[in-house]
Amino acid sequence: MEESEVKKNKKGEKMKWRWVIAAFTTVLIAIALASRSTPMISFKFGHTFSKSSCQCPQEHRYSGIVEDCCCDYETVDHLNEEVLHPLLQELVKTPFFRYFKVKLWCNCPFWPDDDDLKCQEGKPEATVDRTLDSQAFRGWTETDNPWTYDDETDNSEMTYVNLQLNPERYTGYTGPSARRIWDAVYSENCPKYPAEELCQEEKILYKLISGLHSSISIHIGSDYLLDEATNLWGHNLDLLYNRVLRYPNRVQNLYFTFLFVLRAVTKATNYLEQAEYNTGNPTEDLKTQSLMRQLLYNPKLRAACPLPFNEARLWKGQRGPELKQKIQAQFKNISALMDCVGCEKCRLWGKLQVLGLGTALKILFSVNGEEHLHQRLELQRNEVIALMNLLNRLSESLKFVHEMGVAAEKLNEGTRISPIRLFSLVQRMWAPIVKT
Repeated sequence: MEESEVKKNKKGEKMKWRWVIAAFTTVLIAIALASRSTPMISFKFGHTFSKSSCQCPQEHRYSGIVEDCCCDYETVDHLNEEVLHPLLQELVKTPFFRYFKVKLWCNCPFWPDDDDLKCQEGKPEATVDRTLDSQAFRGWTETDNPWTYDDETDNSEMTYVNLQLNPERYTGYTGPSARRIWDAVYSENCPKYPAEELCQEEKILYKLISGLHSSISIHIGSDYLLDEATNLWGHNLDLLYNRVLRYPNRVQNLYFTFLFVLRAVTKATNYLEQAEYNTGNPTEDLKTQSLMRQLLYNPKLRAACPLPFNEARLWKGQRGPELKQKIQAQFKNISALMDCVGCEKCRLWGKLQVLGLGTALKILFSVNGEEHLHQRLELQRNEVIALMNLLNRLSESLKFVHEMGVAAEKLNEGTRISPIRLFSLVQRMWAPIVKT
């Protein structure tokens, strides 16, 4: 080898090691900057990176009674962590609550002449897995819910979906199509809030939709595709902060929606306790019934928050019946909008959670206790499934906000490098080294 080539190779080696040292130094600086304001960054591999191994008590930004409810923030978080979240996590994995019947094809009734409407975007994360376990599942029949749009009796258009194979998380569904759905929900169906002339019932409809919207955003942020090339999933705390935490009313509405749905579940105790959780698997069905009773009759829940929401004070006065019909029609339109969602998996979870809310509304406002003693609550299987899965999704959202909210807010205070940006920085720094 000639002397000039040797010198050239040595120079190349020196440059390569300079890149290595520079990259390593930059990463160390980035980690130091991130750790100054990030007490904990958690990823899906099961590893947790923290400043220390101790478990420090969580800060609690919200205190006092949740607006329009009968329970305070601290109690909600405590009950959710100790009682509700563990039980709900077990419950939704049982065969009865694992399968949901849904019309997945896109048949938008609002923009039929719009050529830009895409009923299915091309990302694999947005496609529903239709795999069924024939040994653990068999079909059923339904009747309609007056609060929702889908004709649930038309079995020719319905698909059975295993929810455990289709978690609610990032799908890549963004842009004008997604924005138009939420704009239509808020602008066309929900009154503009707050407004002094609005009655309490109209404000509650807005808060329910806002709370659901917050929960969906939280699930996208908690299970996010950080890097498509390596299929790396984890927490996107920037998204959590920018879509939810920076707006205190959105967090408050999340708590409100959770307590509203929880009240519907507790009010339907007699029905839910006696319901048939029949899937053809006696062992699993008995387990489902046992978990439901543990949830419905939990002494901690009954003692700490016996009446999460008081529905008896609504629909009073001469306008009551008319107002109920008006809001029922508005919510039915919201239900219909789910057919316009341009992402199959988003459409699945949108329909399920809107049906869950519709079921809660049906429980609280279609059978009004002493005023309608002759009415008997009747729920369909799909409604029970949607109701409990919705409560579980809201429970997961509260848990994630409680555990990661402080870290997300600190990431957005002053100069910091978020986990996603740190990962991107490492990739950019190592790219020229790999090529040399």
